[in-house]
Parts: sequence; structure tokens; C-alpha cells
Amino acid sequence: MDRPTETHFAAVKRIMRYLKGSLSHGILYKNNAARAMNFSGWCDSDYAGDLDDRKSTTEFVFMLGESAVSWSSKKQPIVTLSTTEVEYMFAASCACQALWLRNVLSYLQQKKEECTKIFCDNSSSIKLSKNTVLHGRKSTCRHVY
Repeated sequence: MDRPTETHFAAVKRIMRYLKGSLSHGILYKNNAARAMNFSGWCDSDYAGDLDDRKSTTEFVFMLGESAVSWSSKKQPIVTLSTTEVEYMFAASCACQALWLRNVLSYLQQKKEECTKIFCDNSSSIKLSKNTVLHGRKSTCRHVY
């Protein structure tokens, strides 16, 4: 930022007050060696949930055992043409996040040999990911993602 305004300073003050007031908050990760530390993810999205610009909101969470290790919820920068397209696109994005997290776990000597399961609730995008035959305009979606 080359020209901060009073509004920017007010926002920084608000953030600092929030951080000062939430110092005692946090996430507790328990060491439970007796339980298997499964690594899995969940992703979901709404189709054109914002009525103003018709953009979708997507969410994911990755769990290691019973603890969340990575999560996100954000509005997508593009408008998709179908719920299948937004779910398929976001599942591909989650797969990239899973690969990055697996590399982090490997660096921490917590390498996982088994595949990472990513749960998605859209049956059309699940069928699209398993089907090797391309149908209609979905071929563009599959080529891009």
C-alpha cells in the first residue's frame, strides 16, 4: 500500500484490538499415539449462492486424526455454469491442497502411505471424475481441471 488512509488505520486498529482480546483462544492438538492418524478431507460448495454476482462459495477442511489442520471458505473468482462444474473444479483444487499437505507431513516425518480420501457430496462431479468418456460441454470442464 503506497497511500494508506484513515480507513486503513482504523481497520488495523480493529485487528490489533481483536488479536489482543483473543490471546487466550486457540486450537488444542492432543498427542494420541494409540489412535490411527488418518488424513482426509471434505469439500463442499454452493452453486451461485451470491444472488448479486452469482458466484459460488466453496469450503474445505482437512483432518489429521480428529484435528483440523487446514481449512478454507471463500467466494470463487469466476461464475460457473453448473453445480457439477463448481464441485468438480473445487475438488481438483482440494486435491492440490491435499498433495501440498502430504508433502508437509512427509517433511515432518509423518508420511502417509495410503491414499488421501477427499469427500465430496455432488454425485455428478463424482461420476465425472470416474468416467473416462467425455460428454458434451463437460469435456471443457474436464480438460481445464
